[in-house]
Amino acid sequence: MVNPFSDQAETDAEDQVLVGRAQGGSRDALERLIIRHQAWIYNISLRMLYWPNDAEDVTQEILIKLTTKLSTFEGRSSFRTWLYRIAVNHILNVKRRSFEDRLNFIEYGRGLDATPDMDLPDPNTVPADVKLMVDEARIGCTSGMLLCLDREQRLIYILGEIFGVSDRVGAELLDISREHFRQKLSRARRDLHSFMQNQCGRVNTVNPCRCAKKTQGFARAGYLNPERLLFAREHVTKVREVAEKKCEDLEALDAQYAEIHRDHPFHTPPDFVASLRILFDDAKFKSIVELE
Repeated sequence: MVNPFSDQAETDAEDQVLVGRAQGGSRDALERLIIRHQAWIYNISLRMLYWPNDAEDVTQEILIKLTTKLSTFEGRSSFRTWLYRIAVNHILNVKRRSFEDRLNFIEYGRGLDATPDMDLPDPNTVPADVKLMVDEARIGCTSGMLLCLDREQRLIYILGEIFGVSDRVGAELLDISREHFRQKLSRARRDLHSFMQNQCGRVNTVNPCRCAKKTQGFARAGYLNPERLLFAREHVTKVREVAEKKCEDLEALDAQYAEIHRDHPFHTPPDFVASLRILFDDAKFKSIVELE
């Protein structure tokens, strides 16, 4: 899987070829463009919105924008910059979810403290593998922490800290200066890392909070459904495996915080091409985007 966020825009040469063909009416080229980028858009959306169903809806909306706006791409920037500016703007402006107005680090910490520590369940009494349940608790909890950041902070942290986007690329995608991107990333790090340092036992062993101890409590409170795990899987690709990150500019502790999120799965998206083909087959839509 080629990382579209590397400094050299590794996807761009092949993207440019596909864009030219798609603008000429090639449906195959358009579908290949979607396949090349859908996983990255989905994984950003998922970390921004938490719920897979919401991330699927937003990703599909962005891919429809890619399809309908592709004729306006003139190559003045890299295709990567053009596409992910669309994605960034759409994600930042999507209708706010109710939880975004309620969540902050103080309330999140209170919720964790109020969740009782409990032993893990007997494996014979639950429908999911117990280790996967603990993984679900870990991923769900640390993903939830991101929601305590405001939307712009959250997006910049996801791009810069989790996916390893440089300040040059980040500045291009958000259409801000490199210095502004670094400042905003620094503030997001400070806020999130301060909370984790004072709350999370994974980064500070002095803290009593442990994923395994909270798993049963999360399940009983309805935050974790053993019959329908949202995040944990038997075999997964980790974010760090597909998005390289240079840590020379980070202190060791900052790198440790980031690695907790980079240890999360890089989720395989639904087959958006299959669902979009229904739209592509619509005669009116085909005439709008001039597909063959």
